[in-house]
Amino acid sequence: MDKILFSIIIPLRSENEYLLETLKYLKQQTFKNFETLVITDQISKSPDPSIKRNLGAKMAKGQYLCFLDDDSYPEKNWLTNIYRQIQIHGDIASFCGPCLTPPGDNLLQKASGEFWSSILGSGGAGRYRNFPQPSRLVDDYPSVNLTVNKAIFQKLGGFNSKYWPGEDTILCLDLINNHQKILYHPSIVVFHHRRAVLIPHLKQISRYALHRGLFARKFPKNSLKIGYFMPSIFLLYLLSLPIHQLYFPLYLYLTLLFLTFINFVIENTNVLLSILSTVTIPITHLYYALLFLIGFLKFDLEFTPHQVDKKTGKYVGG
Repeated sequence: MDKILFSIIIPLRSENEYLLETLKYLKQQTFKNFETLVITDQISKSPDPSIKRNLGAKMAKGQYLCFLDDDSYPEKNWLTNIYRQIQIHGDIASFCGPCLTPPGDNLLQKASGEFWSSILGSGGAGRYRNFPQPSRLVDDYPSVNLTVNKAIFQKLGGFNSKYWPGEDTILCLDLINNHQKILYHPSIVVFHHRRAVLIPHLKQISRYALHRGLFARKFPKNSLKIGYFMPSIFLLYLLSLPIHQLYFPLYLYLTLLFLTFINFVIENTNVLLSILSTVTIPITHLYYALLFLIGFLKFDLEFTPHQVDKKTGKYVGG
């Protein structure tokens, strides 16, 4: 192949050990026709990840733009599997796949990963993003593992830099509004480091919940989904429990939570990890529920960049 097929774009505040890990795994890719663009604050003059990704897209020489987060790394056949899907589905503009918890994450990070990959934790609205599911067309996907045809990306104007997180949701909305398709395939695997439970995990949840609540009102086509509302509905149910005294939904939730704990124990054989993961679920649901409602009622949200530890280059908190 004479032309570069893939341009991998990685935005980050400053260089850190996660970036070195990502670059190491990129060197191990079985598909070699790609370039890597790392866009820092110093290059973009902005802390905004969407601005960095748009700048990387302008610099890119590839026919497809492959977006990774700076705390993620691809499985060795990542690009090979994307290429296979392009060969099969040449008319599809965008490809994505599951983001799994790295085996090297610590116990508290793995507890967050168990939340994201469990049915009760992230639910039907998000489990496929964190646990391999059958191939399907989707209408929303995070930029941690998202590949987009460059020509179409440029035609749509790239990422909307007004929002973070959520710029990927708007890009996906732009794609489907322009009659483009986004294919999820379980072979397109990226490993994504988790935020440790409980404070960093909840800080990350707060960003997602606020923006998802706002987007459910502002961008209903791919954000107004019952799954996103369920934790808030459950919270309102709990607050009104003294009035209606209908306990069955609560008993059902607790039963599902217990069954999830048993499933955690069977899957990972680590009782402490299973306990931490199970406790994380209701705390996260209630925290998300409140912030989702706040986001839904807000007029808009301002961009707040990650704070960075100057010594390590890692993000502070969530």
